[in-house]
Amino acid sequence: MRIEQLEYLAAVTEHGSLRRASEAMHISQPALSEAVTKLEKELGATLLDRRRTGSRISRQGLDLLQNMTDVLEAVDRLRQAAGQQSVRRRDLRIGTVNTASSTLLAPALKDMRAEHGAGGVEVVNARQVDIQQGLTEGSLDLGLVNVLPGDEIPTTIVADKLIEGTPVACMRADHRLAAQAHVSVDDLRKEPHVLMRPGFVMHRYAHRLFAGALPETTYATDGAEMGKSMVAAGLGISILPDFSITGDPLVRAGVLTTRPILAGDGATTVTLLMLRRRAERVPEPVRDLQTALVRQARSYLASLEPDPSVVTPISAGRTGRTRSAQ
Repeated sequence: MRIEQLEYLAAVTEHGSLRRASEAMHISQPALSEAVTKLEKELGATLLDRRRTGSRISRQGLDLLQNMTDVLEAVDRLRQAAGQQSVRRRDLRIGTVNTASSTLLAPALKDMRAEHGAGGVEVVNARQVDIQQGLTEGSLDLGLVNVLPGDEIPTTIVADKLIEGTPVACMRADHRLAAQAHVSVDDLRKEPHVLMRPGFVMHRYAHRLFAGALPETTYATDGAEMGKSMVAAGLGISILPDFSITGDPLVRAGVLTTRPILAGDGATTVTLLMLRRRAERVPEPVRDLQTALVRQARSYLASLEPDPSVVTPISAGRTGRTRSAQ
């Protein structure tokens, strides 16, 4: 067994295919594939599920993933102690449904850069189910997703509650409804809407809010960031969690604004969760980003009320309410 074989397998897991892994590792695809195949024969285990759409880590590979990660991190520490400059650097990969980007994620990444300096970070926009799968398979390190009351998280995932907010109507500041203190469902139904695509929490919420009778003109997109851009372009109104809009540059510039929604279902909450794969040991960069996100969440909550709720680990299962600070 060679260290390079473990590095190649980690690259395939991270990039999702032999081709992309070979490009990242600067070796030919046949050579990388042969190295992984030899490792599989040596261990007597199938480490990759090879498909036309790409190679993913197998169930046996997942069982061994933590051990392989520990070995590679130990080798990195040894190389650093020896003063080697060519230490293997793995980009930190964050999966997000495009939520709270301006409120939490961008400030947290800025904190990380100030603390650690150079380092690669890749932000992957995806649906919640794809983020959970990426975390389970090891191709993502952290995830940011929204959930509604009653939603559940797989037992392979650890979830920490960051923020609990409410859905609001996001519109241009010069929209006629912006003159009102709040908007009703009937008000919203008469306007063109920018909805989230199926697979996003706010898609489900919008269908629940409109009781299946959607506005006549609708557009569908992935995530809050594109939704806000489409609203700013005058295409309609979008229903988003309040924490996905607070602090947004378009709000600060006076282009967008929000209004509370008077809904018959009462004060529905949307919870922002930070997800990671359940593992015995969390790598230091992942822990640091978790800490930065928690710090930004507390800062956001402190800006809303004098005594904010604290971040509460909820592990797997149903989401609960935040507890008051002790």
